[in-house]
Amino acid sequence: MSTAAWQECINPDCRATYDISQVLHGCTKCGNLLDAAYDWDRLPVPKSLKEFERRWSNRRDPIDFSGVWRFRELMPFVPEDKIVSIGEGQTQLRQSPIVARYIGVDPSRLFLQYEGMNFSGSFKDNGMTGAFTHAKLVGARRVACASTGNTSASMALFAAAMGGIKAYVFIGSGKIAFGKLSQALDYGGITIQIEGDFDDAMERVQQVSSQLGIYLMNSVNPFRLEGQKAIMYRVLEGLGWEPPDWIVVPGGNLGNSSAFGKAFIELKQLGLITKVPRVAIINSTGARTLSELVNARGLKWNGGHVDDGIINDYYAYLDEHKIRAVTLASAIEINRPVNLKKALRTLAFTDGVVREATDEEILDAKAKVGQAGIGCEPASAASVAGARRLREQGLIQKGETVVCILTGHQLKDPDVTVNYHSAQGDAFAKAFAKYGVKTARFRNMPVKVQNDLGKIIGIVERNDE
Repeated sequence: MSTAAWQECINPDCRATYDISQVLHGCTKCGNLLDAAYDWDRLPVPKSLKEFERRWSNRRDPIDFSGVWRFRELMPFVPEDKIVSIGEGQTQLRQSPIVARYIGVDPSRLFLQYEGMNFSGSFKDNGMTGAFTHAKLVGARRVACASTGNTSASMALFAAAMGGIKAYVFIGSGKIAFGKLSQALDYGGITIQIEGDFDDAMERVQQVSSQLGIYLMNSVNPFRLEGQKAIMYRVLEGLGWEPPDWIVVPGGNLGNSSAFGKAFIELKQLGLITKVPRVAIINSTGARTLSELVNARGLKWNGGHVDDGIINDYYAYLDEHKIRAVTLASAIEINRPVNLKKALRTLAFTDGVVREATDEEILDAKAKVGQAGIGCEPASAASVAGARRLREQGLIQKGETVVCILTGHQLKDPDVTVNYHSAQGDAFAKAFAKYGVKTARFRNMPVKVQNDLGKIIGIVERNDE
């Protein structure tokens, strides 16, 4: 191709290529996913990751200010004048002795990458800046996504910020937390609620987008994943460019784990890192597709020659038994992850693993994160619950450096938090029985008291003891 950037099929038996300006949901020849691909020999690549530090002194430039685009040499699919940024990626990598002790690792070696600080309150802004940049490149005026909440919030926010972009949100029946739905509505997103779950909404939004020429913003879009690579660049930046031993990430539609793997593949190829972290992807037991396929049915990347029969047989089993994803970690309540094969590539390249966490384990982990002074939504805490399990199993060693990705803000789903800490008896059962949650180990109950000064002082004094 004449350009140094293009789109390429991930199937090694196909490797079809497409111009960067084409809008595609997958390979038109074999149906597999596409990557944004680069001829790095023709591009200005830094000799060291430390070179990106010079951008810190130029933060009045909105492109350098962006926590995604200040690494633009590592996602060079568009000229700078086409970049769409709202200042995304102003996130933190924080140590937490409280969470470290809960997991069972050295307090100085546990880090939480808190993506809830993005403008929409979740990691999705990293991907949306990439996708909207490509949308601007191709002149799109309508965008759409299927969502469990965070994607729709971020997409609607970017559409509103750009102006003149109409955003269509597809959600399943009752499958979106109000904290997230409120964002999409407030930002002007046109919300279409269909009978079914996220997987049904995902199928329909792809069909509608294809037929009507609407730009699709889900993570099947390779430019979404280009933006999400930057989460790993910021993790490395926060660690002084020294890769950790482990990256632990919740597994839903598998966009993050896919993007992380691509980031490390490219960094290793470019000689910018010598060590590759192991990536652990954590499912909820109520949405365990990747865990079932990898751990129980032996599905592997196999150099890109993925056994589609294993996938199809499992999906047929889900359909035959009418099994739907059910987890209070609504952001990862997905049975048919669109980035499955790219996630398998990540597992192969990073010597990664897949584990599950129960909803009760996720809620307890979320409460410990809260005790550390960081508020995260339930799905985020799957990373902490998963890291704890990996430590118990002896895969994570006490002295290893571990980074848990916290994908979204606490206020995305406040009902779960309030019920965990305050609901009792029948109210607790009503809120959580469906998800197998029987106890709240770290409950912080509000204390009810009469409007009597002496009694109030007594409560305070007893809690001071």
